[in-house]
Amino acid sequence: MATKKYISESPADTMAVACELGKKATGGTVYCLSGDLGTGKTVFTKGFAKGLGITEPVVSPTFTILQIYEDGRLPLYHFDVYRIDDVTEMEEIGYRDCFYGDGVSLVEWAENIEELIPPEAVRIKISKDLSKGFDHRIIEVSE
Repeated sequence: MATKKYISESPADTMAVACELGKKATGGTVYCLSGDLGTGKTVFTKGFAKGLGITEPVVSPTFTILQIYEDGRLPLYHFDVYRIDDVTEMEEIGYRDCFYGDGVSLVEWAENIEELIPPEAVRIKISKDLSKGFDHRIIEVSE
């Protein structure tokens, strides 16, 4: 798996990196997004959606687990599985149709459902380095 590292100094930088990834995304791909609270996962998702051509507002599905956006060049299935206690909850919301369909799945907190993630998933890790500034982020993309 090759890993690319990007440095972001602002939310706009994070969105730009994500937008470029969204432009290159292909159907049937699962993107696993990890990082501590407040690292910018939702900001990243907004940029990714923009790259897919999605124009509707993107919000974190923290309490609903899944938000679906269909107005881009590919459907985006945005999961936030932070509150998943049991992976069987993913079965109930029909994750397989999303992961193995024609759209793109972006999963925040994917480590909580690791056993369901396809081996070929793209891994994205966002981390902070506060010693370099409040908005300094390191975005690592492993494909």
